[in-house]
This record gives sequence, C-alpha cells and structure tokens, in this order.
Amino acid sequence: MFEGFESNRIAVDGVEIAYVAAGAGEPLLMLHGFPQTKALWARIAPELVALGYRVICADLRGYGASDKPPARADLTNYSFRAMAADQLGLMKALGHERFHLAGHDRGARVAHRLALDHPAVVASVTLMDIVPTAVMLGDLRREVAQSYWHWFFLAQPAPFPERMIEANPDLFYETCLFGWGAAGPQDFDAEQLAAYRASWHDAKAIAGGCNDYRAALAVDLADDLAEQGRRISAPALILYGAAGAMAKLYDLPATWADRGTTMDACAVPGGHFFPDSAPVEVTEQVAAFLGRHPFTPVSE
Repeated sequence: MFEGFESNRIAVDGVEIAYVAAGAGEPLLMLHGFPQTKALWARIAPELVALGYRVICADLRGYGASDKPPARADLTNYSFRAMAADQLGLMKALGHERFHLAGHDRGARVAHRLALDHPAVVASVTLMDIVPTAVMLGDLRREVAQSYWHWFFLAQPAPFPERMIEANPDLFYETCLFGWGAAGPQDFDAEQLAAYRASWHDAKAIAGGCNDYRAALAVDLADDLAEQGRRISAPALILYGAAGAMAKLYDLPATWADRGTTMDACAVPGGHFFPDSAPVEVTEQVAAFLGRHPFTPVSE
C-alpha cells in the first residue's frame, strides 16, 4: 500500500503520530475513523497525488501505528481537541502552516474540531458521514442508539469493553465494519482489510478506541455544547453514504447547514464505509471540491 509514499512517525508534545506522505502542491491531510487506520486512504490518496496535491495520511492517537498513551482520569488526552492538536503539530512539523483537511467518521470529528479551533490553518475541510456530535448525542433517538450502539458500549469504564473485545476481536470489529449500512467483506480491499485487522489485534489500539469513545461522552459533547453557534469559516464539503445509517436517520445537509459559512453536501453510493467501497467517487468529489477552493500554501 501507498507505493511511493514516505512513511514515518513524528513526535508532537510527546506523542508520536504515524503518517505517510507523497506529492507536491497544496497539502491535504486525510484522517481515518473507527475501526480503521490511515490505510483507509490507500486507493484515494495516490489519485489525489497524481492530480497535483501533497497528500498526508495520518493515524489518529490511539490508532494504527501512532502512540496509544494511557487515558488520563479526565479523558482529555483522547478528546477530539487533543487529537486535532496532534495533527496540527504533525502538519507544522512537516512544514505546512496551512492545508486542506479531510476526515471520515472519527477523523471527520477531529477535522471539525481542528477547523473550529484553528481556522487560520484550514483552507478547506471535507467531513465524511457524520452528523455533529452535539446533534447526535443531544437528541438521542431510539433508532440512533440502536444503529450506533458501539458508542455506548465502548464508552463503558475500563477494562470491561477491552476484555470483551479481546476475547474475539475479529467478531467485534467485523460486526462494526459490516453492520453499519450496505457493506460486506466484498466491499473492502483485501490489503486494506488486513491492515485494519492487524490493528484490531493490538491490545493498546483496542484501549485507544475505547478511550476515544469515552472522551466523546465525557469531554467532546460538553465542548460542543459550550460552543453552540460557532461556525466553520473554511469552505466545507459534507459527503455521506446514500445507503448508510446516518442518511436514513438524519437529513445530513440540514444538520450542518448552520455550522459553516460556505458548505456543499453530496451523497456518495454506499453505506458508512463508502471511502472503502466507492474510492473513485470519493476521489472525484474531493478533487472537484479542492479545485473550487485553491490556495497558496503558507510554506511556499
């Protein structure tokens, strides 16, 4: 995977963040979600490099090859704000003071927080298949809880969910991967799926994912509620799976309409994991959006 990409880890405030990077031109940072790694972008990133972008794909703290520190008692070190600071530090260490940003699932929530906390550095942001955290948790309907049950299982106190998952990681994560809307094993590239599975069998990564979801309920919801009314100032693209659970349960464009100043929205064929099942369509949508919002990188 990622043939021709450099692969490395950079320490940001004591936490090493793993990444791959290639290309020249406007920098684009791409962030994966749960239960995946930066391998999510293996069929998308090279196409964007070929279109003239400098593409960086990073593992979130707690995932993949990035560090997985123990959670603090207050869980703030697994908040979206902490994860966003990791990624901002990574990009600055790589010499990019301003960049495009794209994220799927948890990576999209990190991207949302980064765009709010550091608007000057974000030239554009693409958010894939999420509704705002405050919307989902603030109006928790039965259908949402049933579809996204993992939020509440993973958020249970340690070590209960960790031990349950460790008993059969493939059963748990495949239930997630193949159960969130219109996806099956045939929708995933075998090499990418193998990379996801390798992470699933890492006890520290299992704990990292749990800590991510614990922080969402304990820290991130409060952060978002305290900042109701704040808008993303960068141009934003909302992509969502046409057959996914979120599209069935929400009007996704409407949930984001008052949270940005310039916002486009588009459905992509497939369910929640459409970056895996429809990489060509994702590449086309992201490339067209970036083409509408060019900028001159500060590092140049």
